[in-house]
Amino acid sequence: MIKYSKIANKNSLLQSLTGLNVAAFTALLKGFEKVRKEQWEQAESERATPRERAAGGGRKGVLGTSADQLLFILFYFRHYPTQEVLGFLFGFSQPQANGWIQRLTPTLNGALGAEQHLPARTQADVKCVLAACPGLEFIIDGCERPIRRPKDAQRQKQYYSGKKKRHTVKNITISEKRTKKIKALSATVEGKKHDKTLTDEQGYDFPAGSKLWKDTGFQGYEPAGVETHQPKKKPKGGELTPAEKAQNQHISQERIGIEHSLGDVKVFRIVADVFRNLLDNFADLCMETACGLHNLRLNYKLTA
Repeated sequence: MIKYSKIANKNSLLQSLTGLNVAAFTALLKGFEKVRKEQWEQAESERATPRERAAGGGRKGVLGTSADQLLFILFYFRHYPTQEVLGFLFGFSQPQANGWIQRLTPTLNGALGAEQHLPARTQADVKCVLAACPGLEFIIDGCERPIRRPKDAQRQKQYYSGKKKRHTVKNITISEKRTKKIKALSATVEGKKHDKTLTDEQGYDFPAGSKLWKDTGFQGYEPAGVETHQPKKKPKGGELTPAEKAQNQHISQERIGIEHSLGDVKVFRIVADVFRNLLDNFADLCMETACGLHNLRLNYKLTA
């Protein structure tokens, strides 16, 4: 059975299991405990009937401590096992594993939000967050994630991407070029939607004087007051000049940071493997949380 007490001082093992080293895990645990306490107090205030015994009575659960609960949900995000396997590893049944996942995912997200690691989601928040970034250099890109093939024929058509013949969902991400932190995340939509179309719908307002690095999927996206950099497409029936090829190579080198950022987000297999969960908005919540974990990881040097 996996318990935090067994691995608390084993930095490399903790990192392999959760994606976080001891320092990052300990820092996140403080916010996790605070949010968990707030959720418990709110649930107590909404109880339909008064308690018959004091809080804390009865049989102790397997995940009896906040550290074990955080370890559980981080392990789920990092490795994304089936719920049967997850329950077996932590010492309870599949329905109990499902219940813990639903309870602890919002807690993890809330803890990351309390420490300001989550990306901005609304138009107003994105504007404020981007304006606070020194240098005002950003990279924008789309991120597709595979999902299970929907059973409904209309949803099958809606979510069919065409890339690798998969059904997918998509987000637009904006990262700060200097730190590689993901500062903004769009709504989660069907994967077939074009990157520029989705970006136009978000209505992002970049600070004046910003520099924005993008790929050819954002052809024609030119925010006001922003200096944009995009590779030039090869003309139909023609070739790029050596100077144009060199410029494209330079732009690719500058925007490679977003590929590194998204690769780091997908260290958490829940946003890399075929997404199996069917709860409404859970795919969006998991992507936001994985981006927050990526931003947290950048604050702590990970073990080689």
